Amino acid sequence: MHAADAPATLSSTAITSAARNGVLLMLLGMLMFSLNDVMGKWLVSTYSVGQVVFIRSVAALIVLAPFLWIGGPRKLVEVERPAMQAARVFMSTAEVFAFYFAVSYMPLADVMTYWLAVPIYVAAISPFILGEPVGWRRWSAIIVGFIGVIIALEPSSQALTPQAIISILGSMTFAAMLLLGRSLRGTPDTTLVFWQIVGAGLAGLASISVEWTPVSVRDLFLLGLLGVVAMLAHVLVNRALKLADAATVAPLQYTLLLWAILFGWFVFGDVPRTPMLIGAGFIIASGLFIFFREQQLKSQGRIKAPAETVVTGSGDSV
Repeated sequence: MHAADAPATLSSTAITSAARNGVLLMLLGMLMFSLNDVMGKWLVSTYSVGQVVFIRSVAALIVLAPFLWIGGPRKLVEVERPAMQAARVFMSTAEVFAFYFAVSYMPLADVMTYWLAVPIYVAAISPFILGEPVGWRRWSAIIVGFIGVIIALEPSSQALTPQAIISILGSMTFAAMLLLGRSLRGTPDTTLVFWQIVGAGLAGLASISVEWTPVSVRDLFLLGLLGVVAMLAHVLVNRALKLADAATVAPLQYTLLLWAILFGWFVFGDVPRTPMLIGAGFIIASGLFIFFREQQLKSQGRIKAPAETVVTGSGDSV
C-alpha cells in the first residue's frame, strides 16, 4: 500500500516544489522589471528618450545574438503576415517611447498603474479584433477597470496633463501589441523580440541624430544594463510560467505596483496619490477577475485563446 503510494507522493512533492520555484522566479522577474524601470526613469532625467532606447536596444541585441544564431537568420526574414509584423513593431516602438516619456515627468507608480490596465484593454478589444467571446461578467469587470483608470487619472484641469494622456495611449499601444502577438502565434519568440528591438533601436537612432548628450562610463554601463535586465526578467517570467500554472504566478505581476510605489518613494521621493491608490485597487481587482474568469472558461473549453496576459512594466519586451 505504502509502496504503491510512493510514486504519487513523489510526483505531488515534485509538482509542489516546481510551483514554489515558479512563484519565486515570477516574483524575482517582477523585481527585475521594476529595477529596469527605475534605471530608465533615472537615465531619462539626463539623456533623451531616443538615446536611452537606442543604447538599450544595442545592448539587448548583443545579449540576444547567440539565440538568433542558433535559430538561424532565415527565421528572422521569412515571417508570417509581414504587414501585421510591421504593425506590431510600430506599436511596440510607440509604447516604449511613451513609457520613458511618461516616467520622465510622472511618478513611477502613476505610470505603472496605467500600464497595469493593459489586460482590461485586451479583454475589451479582443471581441472586435480576434472575435473572442466576452460575457456580461467580464464586460462588468472591464467597466470597473475603466472606472479605476478614470479615478487614477483624476481628470481635472490640473491633473489631465499631456503626460497622463500619453501614459494612457502608451498602455493602449501595448495592449494592441499583445493582441497582434496573439495573431502571430506561429512566429518564434526570438523573431518577434528581434524585430521589436530593431524597430525601437532605429527609432532611437533617428531621434538622437537631432539630440545627443555625451555619456559617462557609469551611465553607459547603466544604459546597457537596461536591455540586459529586461531580457533576464523575461527569461525568469517565461521559466516561471513553465514551472507553475499561470493561475498561480500570473497574478503576481501586480507586485510591480508595490515595487513602483517603494522605489518611487525612496529613490525619487514620490509620495503616492490617494486617487492613484484607489484607482489601482479597481484596476487590479478587475484584472484579476478577468484573468481567473478566462482561466475558468479555458478549462471548460469555451475559449481557445490563452488567458494569461502578463504585463511587464513598460512592456519592456526588450
